[in-house]
Amino acid sequence: MKRLWAPWRERYVKGTGDDEGCVFCRIGSEPSRDRDNYVLHRSERTMVVLNRFPYINGHLMVVPCRHVPDLRSLKAEELGEMIDLVRVSEEALFEGMGCMGINGGWNLGRCAGAGVEGHVHLHVLPRWSGDVNFMTSVAEVRVLSESLESSYDQLLPFFEGRDR
Repeated sequence: MKRLWAPWRERYVKGTGDDEGCVFCRIGSEPSRDRDNYVLHRSERTMVVLNRFPYINGHLMVVPCRHVPDLRSLKAEELGEMIDLVRVSEEALFEGMGCMGINGGWNLGRCAGAGVEGHVHLHVLPRWSGDVNFMTSVAEVRVLSESLESSYDQLLPFFEGRDR
């Protein structure tokens, strides 16, 4: 058996218990810790958060502040703001990170791949030619080429000045 040591994931592995509550609700209640929580934008209805455990550099999540399980439970204003922030995220990823394409979507339910169940959120993932290399194919491992802090700093200017 091959082992890839990833001690930086210990906090994630140990911190996923149900007793900790919803991670998005916690982040939403801590505006003074936006940089620590990688919140790029916050309004009364929504926030844009850099995924702490990304599939790829710049993996964003657009999240309603209200804890709702699915898109159909959102108010029209919340859904409209989320879609507008997906558009802003698209601009930030193309212009700020120089991505060549974007994947996006949402997962409802654990069987659909939801890592955070019960609080709907939209994923916006930048893509580049060659961003999946042999490590993914051979070892089922993703290699991320930059830190979360670097991605945050590149993307933040695209969200600053929006009603925060």
